[in-house]
Amino acid sequence: MTRDTLDLLLRNIEPPHGRAWHGGVTVVGALRNVDAREAHRVPRGGRHSIWSLALHLAYWKYAVRRHLVREPIPRFPRSPANWPAVPRRADEALWQADRALVAEEHRRFVAAAAALDPAWLTRRPPRKQTWTYGELIAGILAHDAYHVGQIQLLKRLGRG
Repeated sequence: MTRDTLDLLLRNIEPPHGRAWHGGVTVVGALRNVDAREAHRVPRGGRHSIWSLALHLAYWKYAVRRHLVREPIPRFPRSPANWPAVPRRADEALWQADRALVAEEHRRFVAAAAALDPAWLTRRPPRKQTWTYGELIAGILAHDAYHVGQIQLLKRLGRG
């Protein structure tokens, strides 16, 4: 694969104008102007809150980044891994810290993907990985779009 292919993936992960072609925002953009109370609100049926979705997105960027970089990286700072626990009460300082974690994991993921040799997009990472590096990066795009859509819907429902 070429550098153009990797650049195309990167432009969709971090659109130059902050919005993807479909009008959607990035994970970081979706969390702007969301306060702790709104982020903490759990929808009917016990579905995931904005806060829970944000941490989940941060974790998966971390998980895929582990495959993209050669050196070991520290453990994800929240647990349990896939769906990290949200604080019992809405706390603005904790929410700001978790928003910063989401932004930092997004930044680190973009940097790791940008540093990848484009020839590796069709290769599989070690450890008997099923997916290629390119599929992992494209998977993050799909994962982000899905959950950011949920976040946007929760914002509208909560503010409506």
